[in-house]
Amino acid sequence: MIEHVAIIGAGFSGTLQAINLLRHDGPRATLIERAPVAGLGLAYGAAHPSHVLNVRAANMSAFPDDPSHFVRWLESRGVADAATAFIPRVTYGEYLRELLDAALRDPSGRLNLVRGEVEDLEFADGVHVRLTDRSIHADAAVLAVGNLPPHDPPGLDPETLSATRYKGDPWDRSVPEGLGDKDTVLIIGTGLTMVDVVLLLDARGFKGKIIALSRRGLLPRSHAPASAWERIGERPGSTASRLLGSVRARSAAIGWRNAVDELRPFTQAMWGNATEAERGRFLRHLRPWWDVHRHRLAPEVHARLMAVVERGQLEVIAGKTMGFDEQADGIHVAFRRRGSDASETMVAQRIVNCTGPLGDLARTEEPLLQKLAARGVIRPDAAHLGIDVDNQGQTIAADGSPNGNLYALGPMTRGAFWEIVAVPDIRNQTWSVARRLSNAHWVGGEGL
Repeated sequence: MIEHVAIIGAGFSGTLQAINLLRHDGPRATLIERAPVAGLGLAYGAAHPSHVLNVRAANMSAFPDDPSHFVRWLESRGVADAATAFIPRVTYGEYLRELLDAALRDPSGRLNLVRGEVEDLEFADGVHVRLTDRSIHADAAVLAVGNLPPHDPPGLDPETLSATRYKGDPWDRSVPEGLGDKDTVLIIGTGLTMVDVVLLLDARGFKGKIIALSRRGLLPRSHAPASAWERIGERPGSTASRLLGSVRARSAAIGWRNAVDELRPFTQAMWGNATEAERGRFLRHLRPWWDVHRHRLAPEVHARLMAVVERGQLEVIAGKTMGFDEQADGIHVAFRRRGSDASETMVAQRIVNCTGPLGDLARTEEPLLQKLAARGVIRPDAAHLGIDVDNQGQTIAADGSPNGNLYALGPMTRGAFWEIVAVPDIRNQTWSVARRLSNAHWVGGEGL
């Protein structure tokens, strides 16, 4: 019988897990967070006022059983046309924080928030969560660690570069500070985090040169006004070649945005049914193209990004870095353009790592995950995208057995679910895990 659940991490995933346990009248929960503010995580806690959500508000409710919850929350605050709006991320952070505060005030007292660093988990008569200054006993624990920091690019040793020149954490508040109008900023990576950094530099009045470099030099595409179309009724084939062919055919018929969006109900099942070889082919060859078409920008954000490109301030390069050498005038970066054998050198006064979060347990520097993996309590998934879990969210031990009292949520479970980095997917996952921990999954015949 599960009477107490310890949730490690109070970002989006952990916060919703705690709230859903309350909503399902489940076990009491202790939410543990090391950051000064709970309920936000990186995406909403480190956001600048100019950063907006990449999904319309109509699909950003925290609760799958109440899809208009966020829209009603916005309308109660006077936001016009809330359903179709792309809301500032700081506003969404206020929404999440308000939900958490309300849950903490629940008269049942079944949710407790603890500040501290979890150093280890010990499994004997339940789970003992060992913090720096105390130990908490629970019947089950949930790892909701969110996105881990990006790994350093090949050829870059952070120990040889000064902290003022190299920013390994793109959310470091000092990223735009201390730059002059004649300086060059190199951003490694051309995805959504790169866009955030470019817009932050622009908002801070930076007039220097910005270079964004990635292997293919692809930029995220833009959302367009919603349109109606007749969606496919069954799951396409899971092989990479068949998927590519079907999406191309559908794109010609209904537009590429609709062709990508209509896959949403099937994506997790397609990933789950694909072989390891097919997953590997997708990751090697199609993932960059999938990411820029699937994870799109709000139209106003895309317009601002293109304005920086059109005025010549932002240059996008397809290529790879080869070496980094810091000298008095900046970091000399050796790189090679895609399709070329010739090496070039650029000098950057600041480098920002925007290669995206990676969850390879073999390379992580997160102490708790290192300890659990070293003891075989958890293991990496086959593609080394994160923590291996079963379809119920239970972590898998090194010997292949599921841990019935240790779950994982959110982006670190992408190896099992792939589409588990955006709000619509994570809210469903936290809902389902909370129902299981509360024994509510038997209601309505789901377990029969």
